[in-house]
Amino acid sequence: MSPRDLLLALVVVIAWGVNFVVIKVGLHGVPPMLLGALRFTLAAVPAVFFVKRPQMPWRWLLAYGATISFGQFAFLFSAMYVGMPAGLASLVLQAQAFFTLIFAALVLRERFRVSNVAGLLIAAGGLAVIGLQGGHAMTLAGFVLTLCAACCWALGNIVTKKLGNVDLVGLVVWGSLIPPLPFFALSYAFEGPQRIVTALSGIGATSIFAVVYLAFIATLLGYGLWSRLLSRYPASQVAPFSLLVPIVGLASASLLLDERLSAAQVVGALLVMAGLAVNVFAAGSCNYYRRHADRQCIVTQLKKTAAFSLNA
Repeated sequence: MSPRDLLLALVVVIAWGVNFVVIKVGLHGVPPMLLGALRFTLAAVPAVFFVKRPQMPWRWLLAYGATISFGQFAFLFSAMYVGMPAGLASLVLQAQAFFTLIFAALVLRERFRVSNVAGLLIAAGGLAVIGLQGGHAMTLAGFVLTLCAACCWALGNIVTKKLGNVDLVGLVVWGSLIPPLPFFALSYAFEGPQRIVTALSGIGATSIFAVVYLAFIATLLGYGLWSRLLSRYPASQVAPFSLLVPIVGLASASLLLDERLSAAQVVGALLVMAGLAVNVFAAGSCNYYRRHADRQCIVTQLKKTAAFSLNA
């Protein structure tokens, strides 16, 4: 990867990692469903007038918008509104990688590799440790809602996989047309017209910044640069950068929001990151052992992971 593209990858990682702090800040002045409506309205308009609609049936565009855009962020914004810390949200949301494996096996009949199972078990243990820490700077409701957000993201990944080769920028922009109406409807039903009027009429500079950041930086710029990288390099070379997102999320939440994790949550976070690392890297390092040495390769990976965790 060229130094320029490496820098672009790091820009995406930082944009997506800081995104969780921005959501937390935005929720201080705007209720969650209204924040989602504003984010995707601004992401879609005026971009839809300049970006060509991807060549796909409308039903698949609706499925994408309903899962990875509306479902994911309806649950995530609600989770952070009811007490899920920004840093932990950035980490727990990465459970989407493992939900994607499960849904792919159920829907697409894809087979698990041993590395997938190993990574899934390690990360599941980490999530269990984090979940048991409800009340330690985190609510159980927030944790469960974040897992629901991860499920919706995973379902959106399955929709994207069914679409095959598609313009990712066009998909994100046109998919952003789907969420505003259901977000506004939920906001009207649960947050109430009075609260909507109050939030919009008294919206402050920080809330405006949050909406603009979420729409243009996290959504359009982030996915635009990510699609550029995927078009120029193999997915196996680009995907590992996503492992840095929760690291940036945890660091930025600690620096900007003064969030602190308990010792058990730190252990859980390390286990989740270790599970993600095994899932991403073990498959590539195990290719040489495809037929007879797969188990030995995973044992080696687990030993390396254990050594990393002890040193950390």
